Amino acid sequence: MYQDLISKCILFSDLSREDLAYALHFFSATEKIYEKGDFLNRVTAPLEYFGLVLSGTIQVYMDDIDGNHMIMANVGEGDTFGESLCFLHRDAPVYICSVTDSVVLWMNTDRIKHPDASFDYRDILLANRFTAMLASRTLAMNDRIQILSKISIRDKLITFFSQYSNQYGKQEFTIPFDRSDMATYLGVNRSALSRELGKMRDEGIIDFHKNTFLIKNIFPIK
Repeated sequence: MYQDLISKCILFSDLSREDLAYALHFFSATEKIYEKGDFLNRVTAPLEYFGLVLSGTIQVYMDDIDGNHMIMANVGEGDTFGESLCFLHRDAPVYICSVTDSVVLWMNTDRIKHPDASFDYRDILLANRFTAMLASRTLAMNDRIQILSKISIRDKLITFFSQYSNQYGKQEFTIPFDRSDMATYLGVNRSALSRELGKMRDEGIIDFHKNTFLIKNIFPIK
């Protein structure tokens, strides 16, 4: 049912049907269904598997020193989460929550870390693809760091909107956050965020309806 979506993942792209079946076995892939609000892990316990979202939306978040939630990742269909934590097998200080009804393809990295006697040439290909996926995740985290490094709410928003505009290749786009989650993701107060969005709309910089935004004029970031 999800074969087309699975085939778009960097781990499985352009594989033949036979090689895809081998790859899914290599990563011990299993599907699991979750309801909205379900938690997918036990906080602080090592993450045994990493996930590919086949349906719905998953959020990964953690608490800061003051106990405030920070959204580390908002993961939609076709995206993965938990790769580094799974590979390192360290305690995972994160909450992984299904924010909608979801289906996740869980996989592990045991065959990468502990090759067995039945070594196949495809094992190297899949290990290299997993490494490439980790590198892509690092670049994605750099985008998040750019946002969090900004001091003012406006500069955070401009950086955030610029990233989505570049991702979609156009000035109008829809973000996967309501205002509360958007504030959490940006690390700002929700009321202050709403005020700043209103100011930016009044000044003709952006326009928006719910979670769809249109960039009309972006000022340079200070």
